Amino acid sequence: MPESKTKGQIEAAVTAALTQFERDFLGRGPREARTFIVQDLVLVRLKGILSTAEQQLSLEPGGAELIKQVRSRLVEGSADTLARVVEAETGVPVVSMHTDISTRTGERVFIFELEQPLFDEV
Repeated sequence: MPESKTKGQIEAAVTAALTQFERDFLGRGPREARTFIVQDLVLVRLKGILSTAEQQLSLEPGGAELIKQVRSRLVEGSADTLARVVEAETGVPVVSMHTDISTRTGERVFIFELEQPLFDEV
């Protein structure tokens, strides 16, 4: 665990890394992003991730489900890479990753479960 980094510094580093992943892998980054560390969980909230075409498609019958399927497949295929990114920033192995996307709000959330809590809770 990176003892020299504060909780805020780790949260900012994870935010920057996942934002860059979205840009590099999916072609565009979020409009807004934020990371929260809670015990052994790293929660990442990305806002404004849908392209204009995806926003339009989400209004069509079956469009929202199609977007969710495609985005989920893309992220699931990169689960190991995403886990390595979070491990690099936190210094703690990732046990599991969960994600979901809302086509209504254009948000994606990631939840990474770590092998142990990052900080002692007060």
